[in-house]
Amino acid sequence: MEILGLAMDGETLRQYLIFLAPYIICALIFLILTEQLSYLKKKGPLTGPSLIVPLLGSAIPMILNPTRFWEVQAQRAESSGLGFSADFLVGRFILFIRSTELSHKIFANVRPDAFHLIGHPFGKKLFGEHNMIYMFDQAHKDLRRRIAPNFTPKALSTYMLIQQRVILSHLQKWLDQSKESNKPMSIRIPCRDMNLETSQTVFVGPYLLQETRDRFNKDYNLFNVGLMALPVDLPGFAFRKARLAVSRLVDALSECVKESKTKMMSSEEPTCLVDFWMHDIVRDSAEAKISDKEVGGHLFDFLFAAQDASTSSLCWAVSLLDSHPDVLDKVRAEVSAIWSPDSDEPISAEMISQMRYTASVAREVVRIRPPATMVPHIAGEPFQLTEWYTIPKGTIVFPSVYESSFQGFPEPDRFDPDRFSKERQEDQVYKRNFLAFGAGAHQCVGQRYAINHLVLFIALFVSLINFKRDITDGCDEIMYVPTIVPKDDCRVYMSQRCAKLPRF
Repeated sequence: MEILGLAMDGETLRQYLIFLAPYIICALIFLILTEQLSYLKKKGPLTGPSLIVPLLGSAIPMILNPTRFWEVQAQRAESSGLGFSADFLVGRFILFIRSTELSHKIFANVRPDAFHLIGHPFGKKLFGEHNMIYMFDQAHKDLRRRIAPNFTPKALSTYMLIQQRVILSHLQKWLDQSKESNKPMSIRIPCRDMNLETSQTVFVGPYLLQETRDRFNKDYNLFNVGLMALPVDLPGFAFRKARLAVSRLVDALSECVKESKTKMMSSEEPTCLVDFWMHDIVRDSAEAKISDKEVGGHLFDFLFAAQDASTSSLCWAVSLLDSHPDVLDKVRAEVSAIWSPDSDEPISAEMISQMRYTASVAREVVRIRPPATMVPHIAGEPFQLTEWYTIPKGTIVFPSVYESSFQGFPEPDRFDPDRFSKERQEDQVYKRNFLAFGAGAHQCVGQRYAINHLVLFIALFVSLINFKRDITDGCDEIMYVPTIVPKDDCRVYMSQRCAKLPRF
């Protein structure tokens, strides 16, 4: 064997390693102590672990049981009376923010010299440096201005027909499967598949061919798995597979952008989101500076934001309606007074505007079970959070929109859609606590689309399907996947409620 250019036999190598062993051990001890002391200095008087596992910190408990891990963070933050707590994850010092006011302070200071929105602790590696969530100041404002035409009333009305057609086709599949098996059906994965098809069809319409969709769906699944995996960017690991899958997904969406732009140059009417975007770009020559790849990347942002968040909300809507039959009866009464499946007509934008109670149900679902429970940020520079504590540079900060949902509101643990009624208007009175769509410069641009989708699903589901949850111990406990869903994946018995499903 040869080391540093010197030939060594086995005995010489053994002696060489024995000689180095004390130095290696001392170096490891020094690194561990340095990491421990650095953590304790950053932690200061905050509640959190006194000792940390070298390099990993609390990563293993978080991966094994994320629900319990974040519950512990919230309990520490609340019991301390400070509103936030500290921990350590994979070489990173982290802060969990329970206080609504402190969360607003984070959201209001997203800028280069304060906080950077990251979406995921290792998001830049997954999403890329030029993702929308990493943008600041004028560049970010310009992009939001470009996006605005995608969510006008006309655009949203166009999407509604697409959304309903996809929802109906999947509800028919669910009914067929339930009838064949005569067993409860777990709807989380079917909801995810339905939402993925909805997002694909609404966002890029006819430009994503079936063959491309099949590859697209596989890549998106790899991405989802990678979100929950350790950030090991090496061949064969889930995180690496996810990062490469994102690159392929963006490439596929970029091709759709190119085709849409060609179509819009021919003055055709927009039929999907990318058409509305390209229609605006074609009209404004200054907008042409944005590349197809950039738009493809932003479309992936939309897909990620819409896909998993919506899956979470649909599952919780079914679960909460089942456990609150009085609310379910009121929703069915309202929808049936406005729309009938026998009409073979889609629910129109005007009809949606009349479904005020159903919209309140949708908003209460999002309040009591916000899909993305936290919005991770990283401190680009030291930031004075309170009079006595400064967040160190490089800290990952987790403002909890979930915890904020249970602050301020009267009886916050109670599922009460009437809190959003015109009489009570708790969404305005306690607006600072309703953070499911974020706050500040990076507030969700597609929240109207998201609420429309949830209202449409609720209206169609309760009108067309009789359903009953398969109740088991702990079935409605929270599970992270990475958004939150019922622990049992929302198992439901289903049967057809109406004579026939509408066709339009």
